[in-house]
Amino acid sequence: MISPQTIQQITNRIDIIDVVGEFVKLKKRGANYLGLCPFHGEKTPSFTVSPGKEIFKCFGCGKSGNTITFLMELEKYSYVEALRWLAGRYNIEIEETEVSAEAKLHQQAAESLHIINGFAQSFFSQQLWQTEEGENIAQSYLEERGFRKDILEKFQVGYNPQSRTAFTQAALAKQYNPELLVKTGLVVNRNEELMDNYRGRIIFPIHNNTGKIIGFGARVIGKADRAPKYINTPENEIYVKSRILYGSYFARQAIDKNDECLLVEGYTDVVSLHQAGIENVVASGGTSLTTDQLRLIKKYTNNLTIIYDGDSAGIKAALRGLDMALEESLNVRLVLIPDNEDPDSYVNKVGTTAFREFVAENKKDFILFQLEIMLKEAGNDLNRKNEIVNQIAETLSKISKAEDFTKQQEYIRQCSGILRIDEAGLTTLVNKYKRDRLSKEEKKAPLPFDDAPPQYDNAPPDSFVEPDLFSHDEANEKKILQVLLEYGLREWDEQHTMADYMFEELEQFHFDNQLMERLFEEYKKAYLQGLEPTAKTLLYNDDKELHNLIINITISPYELSQRWDDVMENMHILDRDVSREEVTSSLLYFKMKKIKKMFDQNQQDMENAKTFEEQLRLIEIHKDLKKIEMDLIKKIGTVIMK
Repeated sequence: MISPQTIQQITNRIDIIDVVGEFVKLKKRGANYLGLCPFHGEKTPSFTVSPGKEIFKCFGCGKSGNTITFLMELEKYSYVEALRWLAGRYNIEIEETEVSAEAKLHQQAAESLHIINGFAQSFFSQQLWQTEEGENIAQSYLEERGFRKDILEKFQVGYNPQSRTAFTQAALAKQYNPELLVKTGLVVNRNEELMDNYRGRIIFPIHNNTGKIIGFGARVIGKADRAPKYINTPENEIYVKSRILYGSYFARQAIDKNDECLLVEGYTDVVSLHQAGIENVVASGGTSLTTDQLRLIKKYTNNLTIIYDGDSAGIKAALRGLDMALEESLNVRLVLIPDNEDPDSYVNKVGTTAFREFVAENKKDFILFQLEIMLKEAGNDLNRKNEIVNQIAETLSKISKAEDFTKQQEYIRQCSGILRIDEAGLTTLVNKYKRDRLSKEEKKAPLPFDDAPPQYDNAPPDSFVEPDLFSHDEANEKKILQVLLEYGLREWDEQHTMADYMFEELEQFHFDNQLMERLFEEYKKAYLQGLEPTAKTLLYNDDKELHNLIINITISPYELSQRWDDVMENMHILDRDVSREEVTSSLLYFKMKKIKKMFDQNQQDMENAKTFEEQLRLIEIHKDLKKIEMDLIKKIGTVIMK
């Protein structure tokens, strides 16, 4: 867990214009900066960055946050990964807090595995490019396959020599722990003898989302006889096969930009397509798709195109994981490569343009393609056709999210037409499978008093959700918070800040909006602890609702034009200090609104009074409220006249 002191150091050093400017071309406009939003395609800039408040907001798609959440959203980093990225950028040494002994051992093992993998990659690269064996065997094979040196270096491809212990001896000479060497899969222990596991193979490093090497895929050179074609890293503290897609580190920005992820089967498919300029591609590594892998894709896009071999094995591999993809609301298309080719060989055969055109023209809807294959296999077997109807209904029942209702209805219409069955009947069957699944899930659901889910260190705020627009009644409450965040730390008089004055004036009043009340109390708590709360500092907490509120009350799509000072000479509209007037007027209008509510409530109480004494008491309250109201009206008039 990163220590609070380190997090504070990082947040103190952050320059949002410096960080965001690395990804977005920003142009200064007044106090803020403006650019084209990196989260959605737009031609007119609506992405606003406030350097003073250290926040951004797109008034087109609604994305908003601070520097850390910007990195999390754009680069798909975790909260901790974003902090580490920023620490690296600003040369801040990360200090870890005390963790449990078990967690510490896990962390140490993970760090050691990363170090060993980094050393291994350097060793394999050196063997490929700087040895006679690497040149004669590995380089000649890769050149024959059509791979260029620049693309191999980009993916850090290497070679492990044929010697039984070349890597093992090099690693032991560096005093790496033998047990950890075995855990990486780079070394095996056979009859109490340590030896290389990837002898005579091309090595493909596998990177995590931040570019660290977490494992390797080792491919045999030429055709495999008895040995497996690929050997992959066994699962350990940093390598979990079900959560990894090969090439995702190199593809993430291209996937985001193209709003489509191409999924292939092998490492060489990914490298070849990148070499051809098609970069929005990842590989499943030949395994069935998992929910974690699909969710990794969904971080970047909702559109998944699977490109597999056109043989029966390729078709079956492509169809695996379909139901999970539907549950994740992915739009799945399938492209089958013809003539017993794979994406690697086909792109080399036809070239980039023809490959792109082939993919664009041959995308098949996943569900309809599956139905087509099943009907072809069933022939005239009525029992098999009945099974297909049930299978398709069960598949369609997995499209269960409210926003996908129209998609589900369209599939039901098309599938019922192909199957030549009643559309209403298929709808009924789909709903039955949906009810059955919900019933099973309810039975599996934990009881209300079961243990709470685990909490994670340095947990980030959830992704931002745009709140509803402020109601008319909340406008005054919003203004109070806006003024407090903007001017609270300024001087009111020789002994007090504007925050002191506002706290005193609002002592007898409360916010109707509970979220605004919470923000007010959060500010007050930080202030009374001797901190200096601002919109910027209050954003660095884990309350997503407060994040949204702060952003929406402190940043606006509109700014005063710089021309006002030219038009209104000697008025100093842009640089005039209006803090005292804004504090005073916001408090007066806030109080007026509250007094009006008290009037209404008191009037209602008088109508419902049961005794004469109670009526007299309420009349006195009415007089007091009226006097307060008149005083406020006078003050408001004075403020306006000023």
